[in-house]
Amino acid sequence: MVDGQFSLTPAMGNKLFQPTAGALAVTVPVVSFDENNAKVLEVFGQHKELVSLPVVEGDRPIGLISRHIFMSQMSKPYHRELYERKSCIAFMDKDPLIVEGDTSVETVGALAVASGDKTLADGFLIVEQGRLLGLGSGLELMRELVALQVEKNRQVMQSIDYASVIQRAMLSTSRSAMSQALDDACLIWEPRDVVGGDFYHFEHHADGWFAAVADCTGHGVPGAFLTLIASSSLKQALELHGPRDPAQVMNEVNRSMKRVLGQHASSEKQSESDDGMDACFFWFDTGSRQLTCANAKMSLFVLAADGEEVQTIDGKRTGLGYVDTPDDMRWENRSVQVGLDAIVFVSTDGIIDQIGGAKNIAFGKQRLRRALQEHRHLPMAELGRQVMAGHLDYQGTQRRRDDVTFFGARLGGAANQPDEQHA
Repeated sequence: MVDGQFSLTPAMGNKLFQPTAGALAVTVPVVSFDENNAKVLEVFGQHKELVSLPVVEGDRPIGLISRHIFMSQMSKPYHRELYERKSCIAFMDKDPLIVEGDTSVETVGALAVASGDKTLADGFLIVEQGRLLGLGSGLELMRELVALQVEKNRQVMQSIDYASVIQRAMLSTSRSAMSQALDDACLIWEPRDVVGGDFYHFEHHADGWFAAVADCTGHGVPGAFLTLIASSSLKQALELHGPRDPAQVMNEVNRSMKRVLGQHASSEKQSESDDGMDACFFWFDTGSRQLTCANAKMSLFVLAADGEEVQTIDGKRTGLGYVDTPDDMRWENRSVQVGLDAIVFVSTDGIIDQIGGAKNIAFGKQRLRRALQEHRHLPMAELGRQVMAGHLDYQGTQRRRDDVTFFGARLGGAANQPDEQHA
């Protein structure tokens, strides 16, 4: 303790040093239980800063006299004459909070709240094996609790920030492969928090490319943790089945995620989780210009170069990996012929489900389709920025509901590198 302030310092790397009540003990005057109130008046008069006065029997505290209560009582008419010669226990709190010096500050805080306002106002007694160490201040206790919470928050945020580095590194290979395969593309990956539950995957092959956009359950740290499981399952499925049959890959990812998470509806033991993901997996054959996709609660949008309508390709309304999703669930491939300069676009529901606008309703697929039509002639990087700008304008003052991820590509358009400013 320095000048009455206890310094909170991390110890042993990232482990948090836990301060104890003993560090808050301040040596103060005491009064014996057999002293009278005249003595209490004298002590309070000599120590103007003293908020409370411990009452002891030998070296053991038995109560606490609050300056405010004592002085209020003694200032009443005739009270000084009546009580000055009486025992000091007349105005003593017989049940103050008493804690051992090795009690953690967090525990003291919980006890202080449970004991009521008097502990925060008048303080508490700190002992070592029953013998008085000193008086603890409610204000100093609050300061230590705040400092402890600030340090905890700092360490948590430091861990989350580094988790973001890991998550971004996991996605970097896909960004590199995308920039090699596509001349005109956009990619936005914006977690609602520092880390998120959305992820993407891209592979460039001699005869085409495979892409996946996925939205795992939740966001923040739980969502990010699930992306590691889902991404690993996807990579294993691609190694096993190859990229040209997205539905088969999706079937395998579903089985893998359920196996890893232990989420089997037929299991005798109830699963502790019910998590999974929505996704769109698709393969583009550069020779035949055929786009093949499998969809799990996520739509794929296609806008032909000379078309006015945005084609929406939907699939099964069943997510991957969840307890109620059967182990042998079979998704289906949908194939479309894609002309030169057609736009392919897929988004997680972070944009579609965002509440906003004058009526505080969801952004919806229709607004997204109109944005694609309106900005179709722009390079994809700029189209992506316009979609995000429209989304943010629609969101207005509403809270961001979810992570936002989308991928778009113009197949055979002008040479523009993918927009990776958010990824």
